[in-house]
Amino acid sequence: MILHIIQADDTALTTCLRYMAEQDTLLLCGDAVNLLLLVKWQQALAQRNVLLLQDDVEARGLGDLLANYCGITQQGFVQQTLLNSKVITW
Repeated sequence: MILHIIQADDTALTTCLRYMAEQDTLLLCGDAVNLLLLVKWQQALAQRNVLLLQDDVEARGLGDLLANYCGITQQGFVQQTLLNSKVITW
């Protein structure tokens, strides 16, 4: 299993999804949490295991808009890096 980390834009997410396996996990952090405001990405990620870095969601005031997604703390982020055999930052 691989933890895929997206930090910035939709170009990185588009590339990531080409290589992401069904059992992999996707973590959106930084400005990438904004991508889930777009219907295009909501639909593309509907069947994926998606995590959001909670601090980044809260810093952008998106807690209510992204409440349907699993937010994790910094500690949860570290745990994910240990649970997955590889970590790729796009």
